[in-house]
Amino acid sequence: MKAITVQDHAAGWAGLSLSDVPYPHAAENDVVVRVHAAGFTPGELDWPATWTDRAGRVRTPSVPGHELSGVVTKLGFGTTGLSVGQRVFGLADWARNGSLAEFVAVEARNLAPLPADVDHITAAALPISGLTAWQGLFDHGNLAAGQTVLIHGVGGAVGSLAAQLAREAGAVVIGAGRAKDREPAADLGVDIFVDLENENLEDVGQVDLVFDAIGGEILLERSAALVRPGGTIVTISLPTNVRPTDGRSVFFVVEPDRNRLVDLMQRVRDGRLRPVVGAVHLLSEAAAALSPDNGARGKTIIRPFSH
Repeated sequence: MKAITVQDHAAGWAGLSLSDVPYPHAAENDVVVRVHAAGFTPGELDWPATWTDRAGRVRTPSVPGHELSGVVTKLGFGTTGLSVGQRVFGLADWARNGSLAEFVAVEARNLAPLPADVDHITAAALPISGLTAWQGLFDHGNLAAGQTVLIHGVGGAVGSLAAQLAREAGAVVIGAGRAKDREPAADLGVDIFVDLENENLEDVGQVDLVFDAIGGEILLERSAALVRPGGTIVTISLPTNVRPTDGRSVFFVVEPDRNRLVDLMQRVRDGRLRPVVGAVHLLSEAAAALSPDNGARGKTIIRPFSH
């Protein structure tokens, strides 16, 4: 089958190429999914699991991509809860070949049923970004109605969903990003927008939670000074030593959660949550389309098949 592979960590984005790879094997409690749409997270090429398996052994060439939507074509031994021919969406495993391929093997528990009234492209833009946004705001940030959250990277895939979820929860939402993100942030219901290139972050006043989807010690240090006593900084970029004077800092890696995927998808169906989808490309175009220099806004989606 065809897949996007990367051979060498040092090559980075330039190492992405379209290749022929073996058809995936469905182990116990796995399913094989025919991928109809796949997402890609820019930081994947720096994740250790992109280059090694769970035992720490090198695995190259590696197939990146962890968000997917598609149809189950095969069940592994002992797999329950899903059936052949069922539409599903969710997360491919971190330490195995991923979703930028025609087919992918996935642990069944990491997938949720995809309702017939939601298209594969929308579904593929939801899993990592949606789960990260939810877990950062509520599981780790303990955001509650009436509180104020500052979201760095509000124009990105994670930040845009976090803004919508925080607003629905009754929080005051401050979004920070580049000047080009101002209008999209307003469309998402952000109460206050800060252009980090031209405006003073400190003017926003105190907040209960900082949710950082960008990274950078200097930005986090400036943000820590804004956190009210007992507040929290949550970051998804890299572990940090920056902490509020009277508060805590949390770095986390998103965890699969089938039940939460079902909940997030219901919000999409109800019109309460809208993943920001950018360009859509075929698998044959993916190596160029996923370049960080492509300038596209929103989640870039890859379709392995043209229909």
